[in-house]
Amino acid sequence: MRRRDSLPLTSELNLTNLIDIIFAILVVFMITAPLMSQGVKVDLPQAKASSLEEKQAINVTITKDREIHIGEEPSDLNGFEKDFRQVWSGDQETAIIINSDKSIPYGFVMEIVAAVHRQGGKRIGFLTDPTQRNR
Repeated sequence: MRRRDSLPLTSELNLTNLIDIIFAILVVFMITAPLMSQGVKVDLPQAKASSLEEKQAINVTITKDREIHIGEEPSDLNGFEKDFRQVWSGDQETAIIINSDKSIPYGFVMEIVAAVHRQGGKRIGFLTDPTQRNR
């Protein structure tokens, strides 16, 4: 005679392993998401200054090849004022952040600043990499 001592079959799914995998993937995304940066790559100059708290801002980027970008949109020196006028609402509280590669001559950057001033922009800031402070 044969004995049946086996456990009864359950119709439930064991979700513990699935939840562990989902949490592991979530942790990977949480760690890697801040490392991803968007925008145009430039080598910023270094400066000792406090960071600008921006409510709204327009980023103007100048690459080492003297390519100008307003936000993500490319522009050139000749059409910069027209392109800037299309992006800027005229609000005096809007900050204009200039991200210029450190190899760009000062005069070229000042042409951009002058164009922003001609359009009425007053709050202009320059993005820099913070330097290490010796203490």
